[in-house]
Amino acid sequence: MMKSRPLPSWLILALLLAGLLLLALGGYLAPIVRVAAAPALRAQSAVVRYVTAVRDYLRTPTDVQALRQRNQELEAQVAELQTQLALLQQQVADLSLYAALVDFARAHPEHEYKTAQVIGRDPSPFLHYIIINLGSDDGIRPGMPVVSAQGLVGQVVAVIPRAARVRLITDPTSRVSVRITPSNTEALLVGSVTGDLSLEMVPLDAKVNPGDLVVTAGLGGEYPPNILVGQVLSTRRLAHALFQEVSVQPATPFEDLRLVMVIVNFRPVDIEPLIPTPGPGAP
Repeated sequence: MMKSRPLPSWLILALLLAGLLLLALGGYLAPIVRVAAAPALRAQSAVVRYVTAVRDYLRTPTDVQALRQRNQELEAQVAELQTQLALLQQQVADLSLYAALVDFARAHPEHEYKTAQVIGRDPSPFLHYIIINLGSDDGIRPGMPVVSAQGLVGQVVAVIPRAARVRLITDPTSRVSVRITPSNTEALLVGSVTGDLSLEMVPLDAKVNPGDLVVTAGLGGEYPPNILVGQVLSTRRLAHALFQEVSVQPATPFEDLRLVMVIVNFRPVDIEPLIPTPGPGAP
């Protein structure tokens, strides 16, 4: 009896591979493959995450520097735009001021004007003056009235070739002859150390009310008539007083003055020599 010879190992391996291939094509090995491949897939994912993290870490300094540079560029652009906006707003405000001055000049065509910029203010808390950038070289003379777009400002009191000093009507030494409308009551507008305006010599029986307009009367020869000064703010009648106490709100915002106009065709008249003085024997 003949003994069967064992199959060659290569044939056995070929048969096993063929069987595995048939099982794989039939889908029978899919669960086993998934289980066997799971550790490899997890390892691959971990490696990918690690490589990505290292790459991002290495790129971070460059990204931060780029962001900082971009942020600086944007901040510079914003600062430049803010500067341009401020300049445009200033130009619009200046144009509005010039337009208002033109409107004032049109409302008073009998006068000739020169526009001046306010370049200084008196630092004393007891005096109220401004310095303008027009002087004797520009035809400015002491005594010339100065107005704003809103109304009376004051009077030129000192001049040098390229600048002049203007005493405001709020100064304690200022005196302006005015008229209250609509009652046509004449009074004297005086300033004060605090800059407040008040009226003197207002009769007790004069019909003066808050809101009434105060304009220059043209008396005394220092200012032309009919220039707006302000409005009556309040009135007060004391029991034994001879005159009313009247406070005035100025039409001109003195704290914001930047542009003014000098009335150059008005010459003040000193009438003091024409006012009679009491003789030696007069009471």
